[in-house]
This record gives sequence, C-alpha cells and structure tokens, in this order.
Amino acid sequence: MNAIAGIFVVFATVIAGYLLDHGNLSVLWQPAAFIIIYGAAIGGFIIGSPGNVLSLTVKDTLKVFTHKSTSKKSYMELLMLLYELCSKARREGIIAIENDIERFDKSEIFNRYKGAVSDKHTAEFIRDNFRALVMGMQSEEISELLEIDIESTKKEAMVSSQSIAKVADSLPGLGIVAAVLGVVLTMGKISEPPEVLGESIGAALVGTFLGVLSCYGFVGPIASNLEHIAKEQEIYFNVIKVALQRFDSTPTLVIEMARREIPVATRPSFKEMEDMIKQWKGKK
Repeated sequence: MNAIAGIFVVFATVIAGYLLDHGNLSVLWQPAAFIIIYGAAIGGFIIGSPGNVLSLTVKDTLKVFTHKSTSKKSYMELLMLLYELCSKARREGIIAIENDIERFDKSEIFNRYKGAVSDKHTAEFIRDNFRALVMGMQSEEISELLEIDIESTKKEAMVSSQSIAKVADSLPGLGIVAAVLGVVLTMGKISEPPEVLGESIGAALVGTFLGVLSCYGFVGPIASNLEHIAKEQEIYFNVIKVALQRFDSTPTLVIEMARREIPVATRPSFKEMEDMIKQWKGKK
C-alpha cells in the first residue's frame, strides 16, 4: 500500500505543479518517448541479466506492492516458536524435536506459530539449522553454518535491488537518447514556422523529463524498497541465529538474547514475552 500511495503522490505533485504553471498536459503525452526509454531500459536489463536474475527480479519487484513489514506480533510468534522448541529439547533431549523439524507441517509447535514460518525460505532456514543441532554439531560449527547461510541469503536478496538500481541509473541517459532523437526530427523541420519548431523541441525535451522522473521518482525508490526488504529478512534470520547459537542455555535466556536482536521499534518488551510464556505454561 505504501508503494501505491507513493506513486500516486509523485504523479499528483508533479502534474499539479505543472498545471499550476499553466502547462498543457497533452504536450507530455509522447508515446514515442515512452517506447524509446522504457523499451531500451527493459532491453538493457534483459541483456545484462541471466535468466535466473530476470525471474528473481520480477518476482521480488512484486513484493514492493505486497510485502508487509515484520510486526511485533510476528517477532513474538517467532520467539515463542524458538522457546517451545528449546523447552522440548531441554526436557526430552535434542532428538525429541526431530519429528517437529522433519514433519513441521504436522508439528503442533509449528502449527501454533504458522505466521513465523509462513515464508518458505524462513521455514527452510529454521529446519536446516535445527537439523544441524539434531545431528550433534558443536556450537562453533553451528555458528559457522549460520554465518554462511545468512551471508548467502543476503547476497541473493540484494540481487534484485542492485539490478533495479542499475536500470534506474540508465533511465536519465535513455531520456537524453529520446531527446536527441527528437532534436534530430526537429532539424528536419528547420524551415517550419517558430510555433511548429517550439512544439517539436518541447516534445523532444519530454524524453529527458521522463527519464529523470522515472529514475528518481519511481524505479530508484523501488530499488531502495527491495533493499529494505532484504535487510528486514536479514534481521529476522539474525534473531534465529542468536537463539540457535545459545540453544544449550535455558529457554528463558535463549529467548531473551534473541529478543535483544530485534530492532527497538518492533521489539516485544520483556514483560510481554514473560506474560506470553506464562500464558503458554498455563495451557499445558
């Protein structure tokens, strides 16, 4: 919703400012400039991107319009999921959570906190690293695996943002290309009256306008949005990482250390987590 609102604000303010200065909107409608700029931008993106990058970027760009930021409730569900897994492992031994990991769709613990593992990548991250615990790996080995996993995920998550940013960087230049072509056409009308030449030059300059506006008003912000989404995912995985690194401690300490990894704006308070744990214990 924020992205859609932002697009509306950009359009509304630019058009309103233009109209306030008695501009003619019909002058801005230049289909040839649209085709040149956006067609060349898409073509350049295709040339510079392998097939997997193309599909990943298209898929991730949709997240700009559908992604919901991780809320305090989501973090609380994640912490409680980790708390229950830790508690079960401490009571019954680490092997006791093997069925929960391997058949997580049938696990009572995972089914209680579906929101925490609704994303397939997150679910696999939790399961893969808990498998390492079940296999008996040492804490140092677990830490190394987690670092590798998170770094790999981070690099993949940034691919779309970097690709879109490169497209944004190319748009002002492609706008100049459209403008130059417009000037070339204008030179063919050099014998025409000043009114005709003025209209032709104005149409040519629309190309530069579209390129710059698209770069800084739309495509660049989309790249920034994707970067924020990638960083948000990294934070979420870091919370899981902290819990796994301290999994041999008491469940309360595990969760408290993981809680401190959450950004302050969405971090559940100590009291909120304490009350949720008490509520869970009361239902047992």
